[in-house]
Amino acid sequence: MKTLHLRLTSPVLGEDPALLHAAGILRAGGLVAFPTETVYGLGTNALDARAVERIFEAKQRPRWDPVIVHVANVAEARALTSAWPLAAERLAEAYWPGPLTMLLPRTSEVPDVCTAGREKVGLRIPSHPVALALIAAAGVPVAAPSANRFGHTSPTSAGHVLADLDGRIDAILDAGSCSFGVESTVLDPGTDPPIVYRPGGITVEQIRLVLGNVVVAERKISTDAPPESLESPGLGIRHYAPRARVLLVESEAELTRVLEDEARRHRVGVLLPTDWAAPAMDVTVLPWGTWSDPETLARNLYLQLRALDDLGVDVIVCPMPPSTGIGLAIRDRLRKAAK
Repeated sequence: MKTLHLRLTSPVLGEDPALLHAAGILRAGGLVAFPTETVYGLGTNALDARAVERIFEAKQRPRWDPVIVHVANVAEARALTSAWPLAAERLAEAYWPGPLTMLLPRTSEVPDVCTAGREKVGLRIPSHPVALALIAAAGVPVAAPSANRFGHTSPTSAGHVLADLDGRIDAILDAGSCSFGVESTVLDPGTDPPIVYRPGGITVEQIRLVLGNVVVAERKISTDAPPESLESPGLGIRHYAPRARVLLVESEAELTRVLEDEARRHRVGVLLPTDWAAPAMDVTVLPWGTWSDPETLARNLYLQLRALDDLGVDVIVCPMPPSTGIGLAIRDRLRKAAK
């Protein structure tokens, strides 16, 4: 299969030839990678079970890991649900379009393959203008996990997608880099209290402003396939991982100690906050962003993990930011990336 690399050329998104071409592929059940504000997604017609199966085949993704369905507006989301709790309405008003996925009871129109056989489907409205225009032009809900091989570091550019999926998908719609850099928050608003299964672009603190009490699901990270379907994508499994072994540290002092030890035996890379001291030993340093700016850390996380992989390091050492705001999502991804 030849993967088409489609680039936007028109100032009017809804009339762009590349976007309209991609929309036609989606509508027909083909696979198109496209940008969202979080990461690049690999999309197809969510109502076509065979088309969604092709996503799992291209990504080599196990069937127990559900996918998120993207829609263009709230009316389209409600049409795919059999119940719409007040909490969902309040969250949609506050954070849609945006990086928030809500788990809601599905109608029979949503095929089992989207939900790993569970009765709730993950729905979201992306805020990226290209993603919104593409979904609207396709005229169908779009099932779209991240556009990478299963378990690999998520893609935040078209180049990342092609590195993993070139020749395995029909097309990629290239619109530059993603702004958030980590995936959407996944939340079940129908439980009491609501449960955050995956921290992400909308923070727990933001959700609590709307709903009050919210809990974050805790599950031990496993390197083995779970015996049953997951409630949320990427929950409780090793995921988002570069080829290099990832080591996590909690402080600048611990970073120095770990680097001194690992550099004796391995080729080591480090994601270094720009306001931390440069290591004195022979390691490959890539700047991550200011430690007090977690939004930049999130945006650069996958970009720099992939860059260190490309440089051929054996070990990547990375600090863990505080577990507040978007820092909680960064910690979640790093814990799942670490071996």
